Amino acid sequence: MNSIITDLIQTEVPLANQTSYRVGGKAQWYTAPRNWSELEASFEWYQAQDVPLTLLGAGSNLLISDRGIEGLVISTRYFRNYNFDVETGQLTADAGEPIANLAWKAAKRGLKGLEWAVGIPGTVGGAVVMNAGAHNQCLADILVKTTVLAPDGTIQELTVEDLDYAYRTSNLQGDRRMVLRATLQLQPGFTKAEIMDLSNRNWTQRKTTQPYHLPSCGSVFRNPQPHAAGWLIEQLGLKGYTIGDAQIAHRHANFILNCGQATASDIFHLIRYIQEQVEYHWSVSLEPEVKLIGEF
Repeated sequence: MNSIITDLIQTEVPLANQTSYRVGGKAQWYTAPRNWSELEASFEWYQAQDVPLTLLGAGSNLLISDRGIEGLVISTRYFRNYNFDVETGQLTADAGEPIANLAWKAAKRGLKGLEWAVGIPGTVGGAVVMNAGAHNQCLADILVKTTVLAPDGTIQELTVEDLDYAYRTSNLQGDRRMVLRATLQLQPGFTKAEIMDLSNRNWTQRKTTQPYHLPSCGSVFRNPQPHAAGWLIEQLGLKGYTIGDAQIAHRHANFILNCGQATASDIFHLIRYIQEQVEYHWSVSLEPEVKLIGEF
């Protein structure tokens, strides 16, 4: 590798501190580009190596194996620019921008449409890929377009219709296209006080019903119908159940907490145990919302 690539591409980089669960092994290769030229150089290296590619944002909705990740991990953590057009209500933001921060900034500008995201710990890129949502709203409701980097190195601009959005999913999941930025359409014409009030109410509800005191990935399972995943788990008396140092939260049964020294394996086996119990007692197959990366 030349000196520029040597500076960009690191080997055997620990990833636990880059995930909200605070677990997981190392990246075989890792880069966190700070600008377009570094991203292009990193991508050219990836294309020449013929190795797997994993994209990492805030690490808030994934569980990385204790064995780590083979291939190249590209982190978008430094892609953090945004621009509000208060008159039109449009917001353009890079993939690494925390979605919750943008929600508060929108509220302070009197722009409606993102207040559901005030408690969501992910980034714009992750929100686009998984169609993040809360309070009966989701990103698909406000997305205008997103810019992605395709595996062949070309830049593509996709509209909301191109993404096949459904509940907590899009066709970008399991895809090697990398979200670079997104344009969202918010609603102008409201006062700061109005939108701040809505945002504060959403934030209060999340704080009082969901555990924020220990590391977690947020909701572990997608909600089936007609009952939510948390309700199904709670009815089985599983709140507080532990494997190793991984625990089903007392406050919300669809959360698994790292109580200090949990491993990815602990969390994985607790996920599987919950699925087995819910399938046995309710005949419902719970589908993980959290993305599992690596070998378990």
